[in-house]
Amino acid sequence: QVQLVESGGGLVQPGGSLTLSCAASGSIFSIYAMGWYRQAPGKQRELVATITSGGRKNYADSVKGRFTISRDNAKNTVHLQMDSLKPEDTAVYYCNGDLQPKPWERRYNYWGQGTQVTVSS
Repeated sequence: QVQLVESGGGLVQPGGSLTLSCAASGSIFSIYAMGWYRQAPGKQRELVATITSGGRKNYADSVKGRFTISRDNAKNTVHLQMDSLKPEDTAVYYCNGDLQPKPWERRYNYWGQGTQVTVSS
């Protein structure tokens, strides 16, 4: 059973920094794209950043220049370094990944359980 487990959320003041981490565990043959999404109260879930297995990155316009996504393929982890945080970054952040559990299986899309990030003074 594949699981994505996030960590690193919390309360931070505006202008501060946080690093989110996501670890994939279980039966994993291969991991393709991974990413972070967020959902603020009353809003739809939105893309924050994605990274391919080859390291190509994509960011939402709202976080470009402030957030950095990275991954460690050997450890099956993806990270989100968040700098210059703003109150509007407050949301539940979800890890997402396209994984192939077994060589003979197709890819599946998985979600983590989410971690709360609150930016407030």
